Order: sequence, then C-alpha cells, then structure tokens
Amino acid sequence: MLRLDDLDHVFSVEMKSKRYVKNISISDEAHDRVLFEGSLGKLSLISLVEGDVLEIIGVNGVIRITLTKEQLQETIKTASQVEP
Repeated sequence: MLRLDDLDHVFSVEMKSKRYVKNISISDEAHDRVLFEGSLGKLSLISLVEGDVLEIIGVNGVIRITLTKEQLQETIKTASQVEP
C-alpha cells in the first residue's frame, strides 16, 4: 500500500486577489504552525501537469501539489473501498 505521508509533496497556492484569502496565520509558538485559507471559487479545471503536479484551477486561484497519477489513482481506489 502506498503511504502518501512517506513522500515529500510540494505545494503552492496562487490567488488572483487577496480578497479571496480568508486567513493567513503564522504562529510564533514553538510548533511553528502555518495556516492558509481561502476560496478557489468555482473549479475550472483539474489536471496533471508535467506528469507529477496535480493542478486545481478555480476562478479565484490555483493550487498545485506534487502528486503522480499513480499516487492519485491509489488514493481514489483506497477511498472508494472505505466509503459504504
């Protein structure tokens, strides 16, 4: 079974305007937490770019994460087995 938490996945979030960003918070505590929240809005496109970047494009912005087709398929397969 593929464990996604064993892999290093890079992500980026690109927003068209700060008005779609709900919250950005960087903690001064020892845990060094970072939180980014916003709204991509209505989705326009979901695709794999260059074979290993999942790109989700909404009307308000784009989120990208390194994730291969095989990892995505395994995750969907596992999730569908869990759901009743």
